[in-house]
Amino acid sequence: MVPLRIGVLGAARIVPTALVSPAHSVPEVAVAAIAARDRNRASTFAARHGIPRVLPSYDALVDDPDLDAIYNPLPNALHCAWTLRALSAGKHVLCEKPLSSNAAEAEQMADAADRAGRVLMEAFHWRYHPLAARMIAIATDGTLGRVRRIETSMCVPLLLPGDIRYDYRLGGGATMDTGCYAVSMLRHLAGAEPEVTRAKARLSSPKVDRCMTAEVSFADGRTGRVRCSLFSSTLLDISARVVGDEGEMRVFNPVAPQFYHRLTVRTAQGKRVERVSGRPSYEHQLRAFAHCVATGEPVPTSARDGLANMRVIDRIYERAGLPLRGVV
Repeated sequence: MVPLRIGVLGAARIVPTALVSPAHSVPEVAVAAIAARDRNRASTFAARHGIPRVLPSYDALVDDPDLDAIYNPLPNALHCAWTLRALSAGKHVLCEKPLSSNAAEAEQMADAADRAGRVLMEAFHWRYHPLAARMIAIATDGTLGRVRRIETSMCVPLLLPGDIRYDYRLGGGATMDTGCYAVSMLRHLAGAEPEVTRAKARLSSPKVDRCMTAEVSFADGRTGRVRCSLFSSTLLDISARVVGDEGEMRVFNPVAPQFYHRLTVRTAQGKRVERVSGRPSYEHQLRAFAHCVATGEPVPTSARDGLANMRVIDRIYERAGLPLRGVV
């Protein structure tokens, strides 16, 4: 079997965790090349991580005929342009979350993937760990009775002066960085698209949120809440909660369950705690990407799903009185 040859756009901090390390356990892929704005940095990165080729530019990478796919971990504001460029060059794309700066960009990207006949997958690795399937099953199989409310949180402390996550021009903001996870979890647990009824932000600068809380509703009467932060009084909260009229499910750390997680269900029959085994979430994700490219089978974090996620994020910003990312 010839592995899927992946080229990397940029030497971002996430690359070893999200791609290089899991590739060692996924023989269906090979990390074959890298390009960065600073070629010396790319060369150092390639030598450290065993990437065989360094190309002189992003353009050279996406045009390289010896590559099948591109991994795009660039800043949010560059996701759209370079994903479109890669798709037009005939490459499949694994794009880091969030898919784009806003829903209009995400729609361009999804349409371009359809036209090119190539896979565009958003890198929400949490969705590919077996824990995600178990969470969704409990939320939808009647265990909790009729579901009334869904709450998701992704709050982490990230106090890095000058970090791109706080730069509006690069698509920064807590809702873009950690909030996109909370929105994704809410949508997938609900199996439906929410309407954002209100949102409140606390800011790190005039346009950039450091934390956000949004209330949502669904067409069938369910309600929900999304919470996220990069800097707030809630230092760490990575969780999901689903409340039904016959029980409740709480999940601690649904995002990276390979490190530690806890799924607790309480019903009239009592309380039970589950642990769901699996490989690292990034490994599951990479294997799913390769399988989708090889077979054409759909993935849960497709470009169209990414578009739906960005529509919710846009609406949260609008309800909070903040401008959309990517809008000058």
